[in-house]
Amino acid sequence: MRHIFPSYAYGPEPKAHCWWDETCLIPQFSSLAADDTASIAIIGGGFTGLNAAYHLAKAGKDVVVLDANEIGWGASGRNGGFCCLGGGTASDALLDLRFGKQDRLHYRATEKRAVSYVDDLIQTLGLDVDRHSNGETALAHRAKDMNHLLASAEQIEENYGVVPQYTSQDDMAAQGLSGPFFGAMTTPIGFALNPRKYLLGLATVARDAGARIFENADVVKVERTANMWVLDVGNFQLKADKVIVATNGYSSETVPDWLAGRYMPTQSNVIVTRPISDQEQAEQGWTSAQMAFDTRNLLHYFRLLPDGRFLFGMRGGLTASARSDLRSMQAALRDFRKMFPAWSQVDITHNWSGMVSVARSQLPFVGQVPDAENMFAGLSFHGNGVAMGSYVGKLLSQLVMNDDAVSRPLAMSDPPAQFPFGAARRVIMPAVYAGLAILDF
Repeated sequence: MRHIFPSYAYGPEPKAHCWWDETCLIPQFSSLAADDTASIAIIGGGFTGLNAAYHLAKAGKDVVVLDANEIGWGASGRNGGFCCLGGGTASDALLDLRFGKQDRLHYRATEKRAVSYVDDLIQTLGLDVDRHSNGETALAHRAKDMNHLLASAEQIEENYGVVPQYTSQDDMAAQGLSGPFFGAMTTPIGFALNPRKYLLGLATVARDAGARIFENADVVKVERTANMWVLDVGNFQLKADKVIVATNGYSSETVPDWLAGRYMPTQSNVIVTRPISDQEQAEQGWTSAQMAFDTRNLLHYFRLLPDGRFLFGMRGGLTASARSDLRSMQAALRDFRKMFPAWSQVDITHNWSGMVSVARSQLPFVGQVPDAENMFAGLSFHGNGVAMGSYVGKLLSQLVMNDDAVSRPLAMSDPPAQFPFGAARRVIMPAVYAGLAILDF
């Protein structure tokens, strides 16, 4: 197995102080202790892998989930908990150019369907996930950005069939959204949740449906032998008819070899405060339960949690080390205090980092791995994996079962192209980040 970040990024330190880990216990699952067989093997026990496992097991399939660490150890267990529109960063113009207007509308409908899917799943299964927020709010960090938000109304209505709600700068305080912003736009699709409680629910229902889940089961190699896939898991092997790769930002260059260069892990950092009292919230003027983000290219995302804590996230460092994580945490703290000065003395109790995956196409992928019979993959959700990653898990289960009901836009079916520079592709990121930072002025 080969990763493109140093080993620190895949160790325990970046996640050691994650707030979500303290909110609920997820039962431990055993490790693979002998050679085994399965109809379907799923590599990765996050939102995508567990959703696929649940639907496959519910359909009576013999399915095994293998996670290199513990369930949800990757991005699924350390994200901001925004179940919202997204999954890619491609513009409408780019989608129209590459795939045509009809497929663009199909793709946008899929983004919306992904949110509805998680909503329906939570309600159907009766999961307690600390849900809150009515849609997602974009905050203009420059006056001209508010003009751009206003101009996007027609696209939002065409793409998603909803009418966004605008809040002028003068009305921000009345909405509990005070800060250095020039107005806001709320798209009434999406909600916030506790990702660990969602993971607990997914793991429970997948297990109860019959899926076999193994932790500390690092797949170091996968190869085709006769009509079977052979997965090397430490000292043991798992043979399976079909394989789903659901490792996203924690993917390997060699599991399978096809993945090499086709995903770009990028880091994100999150800090969480102690509970902020009602009085302190009023002093800052931020009392809203809305999940929100600003309009920077290198954006900040944040929300009040149900217990009064404040979660604040932003892009992480370009290297992976304890020193880099410290610098990123200090940068997040600096921006948090600048944006919310009344809370400048509020203690930060938790901080962590994790990796999301982006694609050269700026789009997620779900489909069969080219030239690899009965191997499927779903990845690159561009920081919006709660909804899209979950829904891709369902789509993968349908693809594996040859379900005629599966509906994928071409935009998500096109296999991702490789980034330039191969395993050294991270060298392009400083220039990209620098360019985005300049555009944010």
